[in-house]
Parts: sequence; structure tokens; C-alpha cells
Amino acid sequence: MAAVLDAIWEDRDVRFDITAQHMKTRAGEVLIDCLDNIEDTKGNNGDRGRLLVTNLRIIWHSLALPRVNLCKFVLYTVLNTLDTLFQKLRGTTEALYILTKCNNTRFEFIFTNVVPGSPRLFTSVIAVHRAYETSKMYRELKLRGALIQNKQLKLFPQEQMCDQINGVWNLSSDQGNLGTFFVTNVRIVWHANTNESFNVSIPYLQIRSIKIRDSKFGLALVIESSQQTGGYVLGFKIDPVEKLQSTVKEVNSLHKVYSASPIFGVHYEMEEKPQPLEELTVEQPPDDIEIEPDLQTDAFTAYFADGDKQQDREPVFSEELGLAVEKLKEGFTLQGLWEVIS
Repeated sequence: MAAVLDAIWEDRDVRFDITAQHMKTRAGEVLIDCLDNIEDTKGNNGDRGRLLVTNLRIIWHSLALPRVNLCKFVLYTVLNTLDTLFQKLRGTTEALYILTKCNNTRFEFIFTNVVPGSPRLFTSVIAVHRAYETSKMYRELKLRGALIQNKQLKLFPQEQMCDQINGVWNLSSDQGNLGTFFVTNVRIVWHANTNESFNVSIPYLQIRSIKIRDSKFGLALVIESSQQTGGYVLGFKIDPVEKLQSTVKEVNSLHKVYSASPIFGVHYEMEEKPQPLEELTVEQPPDDIEIEPDLQTDAFTAYFADGDKQQDREPVFSEELGLAVEKLKEGFTLQGLWEVIS
């Protein structure tokens, strides 16, 4: 059994020129907003496109040439701000500036609304990103969190309690710890009876396998987490054996249901419902030309944020800003960094 997380790339990769199949929403992914007349100012300046905002990612594609597109994840967004840019074609305009990091490489994206006066470009992306950041407990394995209140599990929105089992031993130590085991439609939670802050929350998204194995304490429920979380192996002893077997069967069933339709926890509703992503996706027409390999370009280079930088440069005082900034590369000026060459 593979963890659901191991198959999900939408919220953790930056990809360019993806296929129409990859532009379709996966199970659990919901299209939240669709914005037309959006320009990818840094990589495709002057080319009108469409920006799609889902609960996992942002997709931009050219309207004139749909195969020219990019898929940007939301998870590792470290900066998401509204900036005022100076453009020679349009003068001063507002744009959404996004700085991301993927596999130790930083990318920056600038999206400009060709039709001025609409704040949706900023409100949609920023609001969905905030909803994503505040719902990490749906998707991340958590140790020693604030999970319990008055000896009851604090449930998330969309979360339902399925079972509560008392007298369950956590086998993480030589002696074991006695506690309470909760099973919901989103995750598995255990906490110690003597110390509620000693707990663990394991979303089904992170679970790789659920089995019964023999241990020095006897038969135990063993949960293995995904490789992306370090491949933790957690053991729980449930008595009697009949209850252990029924619990494993129940958890495996809930994990299977969750895998078919994951609950990512990112909830945001627009007043105007966008069309389904499948209706907005344009099939890529077959090309009748051949491109020589030597003439191909790397789409990543247009979005590099100081791509060849190995370490931070020394700070220097900027008289223009009145504060210390990282020393600029040779040939660059602060004014030049704010200008987008048409």
C-alpha cells in the first residue's frame, strides 16, 4: 500500500508546459476561482492567459497557445504579496508577486491583470493560500500538538468521529504508555492518559500501511507513515485480539475511502462559482513542426530567482531604502529590479 501523499505532486512541485491531463483536478482537488486576462509578466510578457486557483495549486496557461503553461504549488510559497510594478507598456500597475522554493531552487512569478481595477487576482490567491497554511493538521503528521480538550478530541470541520478506544498502549518506549485511541474519517489520534500533551495525530494522507505485527508486547497494530515524513513506524497494542482485528479492518476501510476522495481541509468559497476545470481546459493541438534539440530552451530559467546563487551575499546599507539589504549582483540596480522590460 502506498501513502496517498506519495502520489500527490500538485501542492509540492513547480512544473512547466504540463499536459492537459495534468491540468485536470485530482481526487479531492477543487477549482476555487478562474481568472481571465491574466498575464504571466515575467515568463510570457504580453501574452494573455488564464489563472486557475484550486485548493492545492495555481495554474496559468496561455489562451493563444494552451501548451504554454505553468503549474505552481502553494505549499512552499514563502512570499505572497501585492506589488506595484512599472511597465513601459502600461505605466504603473498592480501585480501579484509570488516567491517560491522547490528542491532548493527559488522561483519568482509575477501575474498582472490586463484589465485593471479587479482585486480578485489578489484576494483569491492570498485567501486560498491562507486557508492552506491554516489547515496543515489535515495533511501533516503531528507530535505533541494541542489535540485534546477536556479529554475529548478537538475535531476539524469536515471531520467525524468513527471510534474511540480506551486502554490502548503506545509501544514507542520500552515500558509502553497507556492512553486513548481515536479513529476519524480524516486521521488517527492517540494520547497518553497521564499527559494529554503526549500525543500523535496521523492523517490518512500520510499513512503508507496499516498491519498487525508481532512485538515483544504481543500482537500490535503497526502504522507506517509516508517516506516524505521520514517513514515513521508506530505501534499500538489493543486488547483483546478480536478488538485489534476489528480496529485494523475499520482503519483500513476508512483509509481506502479517504484515498478515493481525500479531504485536504482547504475550504474557501467564491460568491461566483467558476466553471469546472475540465470545461476550461483546452486540448493541445498536434504540432506540425519539428523542433531541433539544440534550439530548445529551459523554461525554468525565465523564473529563476537568482538561480546560480550558492549562499547569501554580505549585507550593505542602501541609501535609497534607508536600510540594510543584501548586496546586489554586478550590473544590477534597485531601480532595475522593479522594472519589467517589455
